[in-house]
Amino acid sequence: METLTGKHIRLEPLDRSHIEGLTAASAASNPELYKWSPVPTGTAGVTAYIEKALAEKAAGNGEPFANVRIADNRVLGCTRLWNVERWAWPPAAARHGIAKPDACEIGWTWLTESAIRTAANTEAKFLMLTYAFEIWKVLRVCLHTDVRNARSRAAIERIGGKFEGILRAHRIAADLIPRDSARFSIVAAEWPELKQRLSRMVQGSE
Repeated sequence: METLTGKHIRLEPLDRSHIEGLTAASAASNPELYKWSPVPTGTAGVTAYIEKALAEKAAGNGEPFANVRIADNRVLGCTRLWNVERWAWPPAAARHGIAKPDACEIGWTWLTESAIRTAANTEAKFLMLTYAFEIWKVLRVCLHTDVRNARSRAAIERIGGKFEGILRAHRIAADLIPRDSARFSIVAAEWPELKQRLSRMVQGSE
C-alpha cells in the first residue's frame, strides 16, 4: 500500500516506526475526547494496537494508516480502510474475477486533541474515499460510530455520509458494553459529486 498524500496531511501505511509518534499523540489529549472511541495509550498499548492492525492487514482485512501532518511531520493519529468485502460474483456478472474489494469501511479513526476540527480528518477521509472508489473501485464505503457520539455523527454527515439507521448491540463499545452503532454509507454513484465538495472543503473554500 502506498502513502496517500494530500495538501495538509499524508496517510502513511502504519508500521512499528509510528509507535513513538502515536504514543505522543494519544498522551497529548484529554481522555474525555475518547470516551466513545478505543484509543491506545502508553508505549505498550500503542505497540499492541499496531501489531493487531498489522495482523488484520496480513489477513487481507484492512489497510491501516498513520495520519501525519506535512508541515512538521508530526503524527496526529490513526485511521483505517477495513472490514473489506469481496463478494462472490457469478461468472455472468461484470465484476466476476476482479481481484479488488467490492465494499469496505472507514474506521478506527482518532486524532490528537490539537488536530480535532482541523483539516486533518476531512482530508484523511478524502484520501481514503478517493483510493476506495477510484483504485479499488468499491461499490460502497460504510462508516459506523457509537450512537452516543454526537461529534462523530456530525462529522460523518458533514463529509456526505448518508445515515442508514442504528445497528443494535453491534460492537464492543469503548466503555466495554455492547455498542449500538449509527451506520452511514457513501455509494459509488454519489462519489463524483461528493469528491468535488470534499475537495472544496480541503482547500478551505467551503
